[in-house]
Amino acid sequence: MQIFEVIELDEFPYMKTIEITKGETIGEYFSDINQEKVLLMVDHDSKKIWTFNGLKSSFKKQIYGGILAKKMRQQLRLFYRVYPLNIYDKNDRKVQEILSKSIGGVQAKPITEKDFDKQKHHTNLYQDISIIPKVNVPKAMDYIEDIPKPNNYLRKFFIVGGYVFTEQEFTESFVQEKKTVKKPVKLGRLNRGFTLFNDKIRYSTRLIVKDRVVQGLEIYIHQEDSGKIEKLESKVPVFPDERFNTERQIELLFNALDLPEDLPHED
Repeated sequence: MQIFEVIELDEFPYMKTIEITKGETIGEYFSDINQEKVLLMVDHDSKKIWTFNGLKSSFKKQIYGGILAKKMRQQLRLFYRVYPLNIYDKNDRKVQEILSKSIGGVQAKPITEKDFDKQKHHTNLYQDISIIPKVNVPKAMDYIEDIPKPNNYLRKFFIVGGYVFTEQEFTESFVQEKKTVKKPVKLGRLNRGFTLFNDKIRYSTRLIVKDRVVQGLEIYIHQEDSGKIEKLESKVPVFPDERFNTERQIELLFNALDLPEDLPHED
């Protein structure tokens, strides 16, 4: 398996790849990897190109990684398919198989500046514009829930198909035990305009994309910031009224709610 790192450039085409040859297995390089890196891994056995975005990698570099993966596929005569490794948990069997593979191979070449046509780039710059189709909310939510959540982060909100959801804990009873689970709860539809998060919480966002269609947007906070969230307080004004504030005996309330034994029959 070959492994390439995505590199940002200051001039056109603003991106390239360099091949990583040190180490014997993919896992050896991953153990020392900087979380800001984006990687492409070419598996010649399964004819797959795996993309991996480090937890702290920039959004721009992740976009470049997708473009370079497509270039790599074109170089290999389209016999290979591109798959995201980030949708799997690090302990997943598929991930462990990839990490155990040996580094080597010569079929794929690094993508360099020479692989980009500057004139063609400017000609096609505005041609790939399309209206995103409506998202199937239940299917999108299932897809999002199958993707492992980042460690040490708490998901506060997520947006799917114009709806805002949050997570709420529920207690489910089983035969021998009770278990607390988190389930999505719909808060409502998105408002027209914009929402600016301008508080003391450091928000992190995760964009979920499938087949070039945005499935949803997740909003996370770090666990260290969970104690900074202010509790909601009721701001409903209270108007004093003597009719409701006068003390009375509780027996009067019971008598008012007591139904007579014999109710009249309907004709």
